[in-house]
Amino acid sequence: MISGMRRVLRGTLVTLRPATAADIPALATIRSTPEVYTRWRGGEDLTVTVAEELEDPGTRTFAIEHGSRVVGAIQWGAEDEPDYRHANIDIYLDPAVHGRGLGTDAVRALARHLIDDHGHHRLVIDPAADNTAAIRCYRKVGFRPVGIMRQYERGPDGSWHDGLLMDLLAEELEQV
Repeated sequence: MISGMRRVLRGTLVTLRPATAADIPALATIRSTPEVYTRWRGGEDLTVTVAEELEDPGTRTFAIEHGSRVVGAIQWGAEDEPDYRHANIDIYLDPAVHGRGLGTDAVRALARHLIDDHGHHRLVIDPAADNTAAIRCYRKVGFRPVGIMRQYERGPDGSWHDGLLMDLLAEELEQV
């Protein structure tokens, strides 16, 4: 198996490269936009939150580049218990680049890497149940809804919101 953090991954539109401390200011700025903050909250200081995420040994974070600009981040983690082995994906993008297919391209590139290079047969992703743009993006890659996770996460206003569990089997990955 290839280490998930030494490798640069290329999609059709984006490049995924291991995120570094130099990416923290750009990623914190993206995380602070209202559209992203609603879905990807953090602590009081998003710079500290992003830095802590990059140090988390259970999560591998890639910076998403379009051209030479960092436009977001995509992360993955894994359940390595042999009887339940799978990987999970999370992503956020700068709202300035929404609607251009960059998220779909990034998710597809990472999914291909997790299946081909890490041998995962199943991937999961869990957008907010009302995040129709994210759900549409993930469906384009081949993810399918599994079910609603009721009161799954707390929103910025303190209320609980449903999540949608989606999964993708290796043979369902939509190629471009």
